Amino acid sequence: MTAAVVDHHEGQGPDSHGHAGHGPVSPGEIAIGVIIGRTSEFFDFFVYAIASVLVFPKVFFPHLDPLNATLASFALFPLAFVARPIGTIFFMWLDRVYGRGFKLTVALFGLGGSTAAIAFLPGYAEIGQTSILLLALLRLGQGFSLGGTWDGLASLLALNAPKEKRGWYAMIPQLGAPSGLIVASLLFAFLTSALSAEDFLSWGWRFPFFVAFAINVVALFARLRMVVSPEYQHLFETRDLVAERPSVTIGEQGKTIVIGAFAPLASFALFHMVTVFPLSWVFIFTSQEPSGFLTIEAVAAAVGLIAMVLSGTLADRVGRRTLLGASAAAIAVFSAFAPTMLGTGVNGEIAFMVTGFVLLGLSFAQSSGAIADSFEARHRYTGSALTGDLAWLFGAGLAPYVALYLAANHGLLASGAYLLSGAVCTLLALWINRSLAASK
Repeated sequence: MTAAVVDHHEGQGPDSHGHAGHGPVSPGEIAIGVIIGRTSEFFDFFVYAIASVLVFPKVFFPHLDPLNATLASFALFPLAFVARPIGTIFFMWLDRVYGRGFKLTVALFGLGGSTAAIAFLPGYAEIGQTSILLLALLRLGQGFSLGGTWDGLASLLALNAPKEKRGWYAMIPQLGAPSGLIVASLLFAFLTSALSAEDFLSWGWRFPFFVAFAINVVALFARLRMVVSPEYQHLFETRDLVAERPSVTIGEQGKTIVIGAFAPLASFALFHMVTVFPLSWVFIFTSQEPSGFLTIEAVAAAVGLIAMVLSGTLADRVGRRTLLGASAAAIAVFSAFAPTMLGTGVNGEIAFMVTGFVLLGLSFAQSSGAIADSFEARHRYTGSALTGDLAWLFGAGLAPYVALYLAANHGLLASGAYLLSGAVCTLLALWINRSLAASK
């Protein structure tokens, strides 16, 4: 089976076709499904992230000062990343027993339901600390359900991509991140500018959580149309992209999972340093309207999207690992001075955000594929899911809290320490992975 995967990587052999009566499945068609799925997931992610700065401190932690209320809100943020690996294990079981379509349906309704339910939560003023507990439970529900949204389309896309275009097709799934951020940022920018502060905190903030549920439903049907069709089922099976028991994958590919989880830490740490953290700093320590900074964030994310597209071409020329390593080194340099730009006014904020998103686009676009190729074929489906879960947990879960705490207590430059640690982890993981490959 492994030989078949190698022989047909370019998607031109019999494995790139479905059963009799079905035409070939093109990488372009797979790419559309991947982008739809990732955009919906990241929209959910950023709706919660933005609300954790603009809404939750005042609605659920009004008894604290603005800084400590935001830190308390950020303390709930990583709960989703803790629950996600547990969800992956559970949903892999559902996948094996009931099939990929059933698993995806349950997961996306769980994710959308948890997100929409946040919109109905009463605040601290109504039910006290129970409101915080309910928010924490729903955040866990988001993470648990997110563990089941892995549909294997990204791996299928990589395996069906022409060999000389691997970097380009590895970039495509990551386009969902800036796309989801742009939509979420502009939606909140509109609401905060069109509504009074009282109306926004009373009911306006709840609207994006309803939108998130609707987008999940649309994404569900778009993805189900692909993953449950006979031709896709045939492709998943012939590529060994089937659910394996996580215990087996960990037992046989544990080292690859750990290396794969640490390899993208530079880009995952930067991910929050240019999205959630700067919004919190500007909102707490400046008089700037949130709608203004959210617009800057959306524009910078659009620049990051262009950088992602560019990374696909660069990766195919110089290699994905080389680009990822060079980006990590650039992020390390960025961490040594860039955070201070947030304290120099609007022009400094723009410079920080645009530069940060360019680096994010170049690095994040290749963060998932650089190590995933090291998995043996039959472990790729489950291994990729577990690797992504751990990378988000280690690289992203605590980033908003740590960065804001360091900046507030030790100055903006100190917040770069977290970013620097991620860059160092990426460089070490890439070096270890190269050393292991050379020793084989």
